[in-house]
Amino acid sequence: MNRDMVDSSMIASIGYEQCSGTLEVEFRSSGQIWQYYDVPESSYYDLRAAGSLGKAFNAIIKGQFREARIG
Repeated sequence: MNRDMVDSSMIASIGYEQCSGTLEVEFRSSGQIWQYYDVPESSYYDLRAAGSLGKAFNAIIKGQFREARIG
């Protein structure tokens, strides 16, 4: 999945696959890559539009969707 680099102290890059609703997040401090499944497109766009990606991630994504570490 292609990810875009983002300006965040917590998140290095994010990507989204619309057909499967998969959000992919690379965390800056650990370099770990996680996927979050069945994420609505609106949640992805809300995350991208947030002033603070870290705060938005914790509020919108974390603990709300199935997840798996892939890297």
